[in-house]
Amino acid sequence: MSIADYTHTVAERFMRYVQFDTQSDPESPTQPSTEKQKVLGLLLLRELHDMGLEAELDVHGYVYATIPANTEKENVPVICFCSHVDTAPDCSGADVKPILHKAYNGSDIVLPDDNSVVISTREHPYLRERIGDDIITASGKTLLGADDKAGVAIIMDLAAYLNDHPEVKHGKIRILFTPDEEIGRGVAAVDMEKLGADFGYTLDGGERGHLEGETFSADAATVTFNGISAHPGYAKDKLVHAIKVASAFVNKLPRGEWNPETTEGMQGFVHPVAIQGGLEQATVQFIVRDFDTAKLAEHEQRLMKIAEEAVAEFPGSSMTFTVKEQYRNMKEILDTCPHVMDNAEEAYVRAGLTVQRMSIRGGTDGSRLSFMGLPCPNIFTGEMGIHSKQEYVSVQDMEKAVEVLVHLARVWEEK
Repeated sequence: MSIADYTHTVAERFMRYVQFDTQSDPESPTQPSTEKQKVLGLLLLRELHDMGLEAELDVHGYVYATIPANTEKENVPVICFCSHVDTAPDCSGADVKPILHKAYNGSDIVLPDDNSVVISTREHPYLRERIGDDIITASGKTLLGADDKAGVAIIMDLAAYLNDHPEVKHGKIRILFTPDEEIGRGVAAVDMEKLGADFGYTLDGGERGHLEGETFSADAATVTFNGISAHPGYAKDKLVHAIKVASAFVNKLPRGEWNPETTEGMQGFVHPVAIQGGLEQATVQFIVRDFDTAKLAEHEQRLMKIAEEAVAEFPGSSMTFTVKEQYRNMKEILDTCPHVMDNAEEAYVRAGLTVQRMSIRGGTDGSRLSFMGLPCPNIFTGEMGIHSKQEYVSVQDMEKAVEVLVHLARVWEEK
């Protein structure tokens, strides 16, 4: 039986998985950041064991599993398919109620638990391309969790298909489900030796046909302003307020450029994400992003110069400026092994898709994995409107992604 005739399980799996609250917590120091992520991990572990596959859930919340090779060929590279189980802290992921809208007709989707939440083709133009598809949404009170439980369901459906269809020849395939991707710690504790893969693909992309081999390079910058404390009743010519220095600094940031609100395409940006403090000390935290890694230093020098200008306006104040690397553009690694992208393109074509190579204005687990020795592009899942109550996914997009992975397993075995 060909994959085209297969009765997919991906939609049923997806609607079951999203009902697990797996929201990660950026304030937590633990790994995983929330124990509830392991609850879904345990379910995935049972389902993998039910397929007869070797699988384990480790103390850090990672699920490792193996689809054994069934080819007689030697030296077929070990491929890893990876998705994350956590959902973003931006919007509630508790008590998700998935709704299946059969044969979507193009009209506005008004969500029943909050009629003010409307998913329309005006705000989501990709929906026009999915007219006739079966669309899954949440109910209006929560995000859906397609980011990235769509990827999880796709990989699990692939495992089920390959397990039942030994005529599809493939090398050893490793499965990796990660926690905490949404808070930037998705692969922080991955055991790469245990994973034992040569190349990988994350399933965490959007529109059908998109293949992503480039991400931002990313740093975090922290500017700490120091003031001088004094009793407010006797503060004349003594007190220097750190909050006011920080406020002056933030007010100096450009408004018409250099920020997420005004950039697109290949443009980088600097973005304040948190501010806190008191009289003696105030801190502003930033994320710094660009596709060109060398430009990060330019952005940071510019940001430090603005901070110095603010300090100069408040005699007696001072500041410190620190930078921490977060991740780098995976294109730097993928350019050294172009066959990883080329094999994915071949799989897309065999699945009847027109390939669109895209750049991600963000990062994925694949960004970090690529620099940890696992070159790792990103494949579409159909997840759209992510991190919001307007999140949705097409069942047919998920099924097409399963088909792509089947072809991709074959391509690696053939080549």
